[in-house]
Amino acid sequence: NVCIYICVYCCSSYSDIHTFTHPSITSHHTAGALLDTRVPVTVPEFPPVSLLPQADLHFLNTLAIPAKTAFLARVTSASELIETLGWWKQQHKLTKYKLPVMPLGGGSNVVFADNYPGLVIRIGISGKEVIREDDDFVWLKVGAGEEWHELVEYCMNFHYWGLENLALIPGSVGAAPVQNIGAYGVEVCDYLEELSAVEIASGLSVTFERDACGFGYRDSIFKNRFKDRYIITSVTFKLRKHPQLVCDYPALQQYFKRSGKAIETPLQIFHAVCDIRRSKLPDPIQLPNAGSFFQNPLVEQREFGALQQHFPGIIGYPTEDGRVKLAAGWLIDQAGWRGYQEGAVGVHAEQALVLINPGHASGKVLLALAEKIRANIAATYQVKLEIEPRVIDLTVGPE
Repeated sequence: NVCIYICVYCCSSYSDIHTFTHPSITSHHTAGALLDTRVPVTVPEFPPVSLLPQADLHFLNTLAIPAKTAFLARVTSASELIETLGWWKQQHKLTKYKLPVMPLGGGSNVVFADNYPGLVIRIGISGKEVIREDDDFVWLKVGAGEEWHELVEYCMNFHYWGLENLALIPGSVGAAPVQNIGAYGVEVCDYLEELSAVEIASGLSVTFERDACGFGYRDSIFKNRFKDRYIITSVTFKLRKHPQLVCDYPALQQYFKRSGKAIETPLQIFHAVCDIRRSKLPDPIQLPNAGSFFQNPLVEQREFGALQQHFPGIIGYPTEDGRVKLAAGWLIDQAGWRGYQEGAVGVHAEQALVLINPGHASGKVLLALAEKIRANIAATYQVKLEIEPRVIDLTVGPE
């Protein structure tokens, strides 16, 4: 059995600040140890961070998966995050176990396959600050715990343009760069100037400039090479004072064609995106889901040509690198999965790209359905679907 003692650990090096523009450290994943729930855990006062043992994550993920975590902390500043990581580091010394740690924002892009055997840190770092501006741009620094859609609304109110196509995407500001969220022709990397993060192992504060983040389609260095290495604390955006409309995405074109109105302002795009998303995607509060559950797969031009011969209605969009992005929702829909129900989980009746969890089933049950869909799509189209939300499924053990 593993007995955990809670204490405050402080290290002077945890206050160091470095600028990090060209990362070269090799990423590695930290294994952890599942805490025995039969062992009583004593948690004395740990100011200024709230710390809970054996905490419920059911209401902290939009899929309503009934998972628990060995410890849950909430931080509202970078300094609280550093103190919490100091405590986490001390537990390694006391127990000889490596407890895994993960940040959690809005919980809209995560699937807990099982209980989490370590420390979950809820990022509640708020704040918005204009740190620079000129005649054409404004540089806005935003706390990682801010809700994404509220940030977009804030920018619309102050006429800071660029993020309007990304309206109504669930989640937090700190999670946006990790996934490089995107919609309707725009990605967050298009307007990200830099971000600040804390290295989990050392507690050092680090600044990543845009080019150091390794952005790709629904991808960044924080999702692969530096996965589980850093926790983002703030993001700085370079936004336009004079709008540059991005409105050539088919869904937007169809929306304005039906309305009979010309596209003239970014506010029109903002409201159109909100209307389209509300018509397609269920509200997680009413019907637990994580939005799009699968990424739109990328294929070569020749592969797309072959697919068109067998499936003339297949939907694909050319990309800048010469490949074609397939509409995963179309593939799943045409394969007959839309509206499918399997016990407590299913596929949304209006949008086949969305898996739902109305019965609050476990992550393993939901992932089993996802694997059935992936296998069927691979067999039908010879196309591999990738799950978009992060799947948390850890094996644990001592150091």
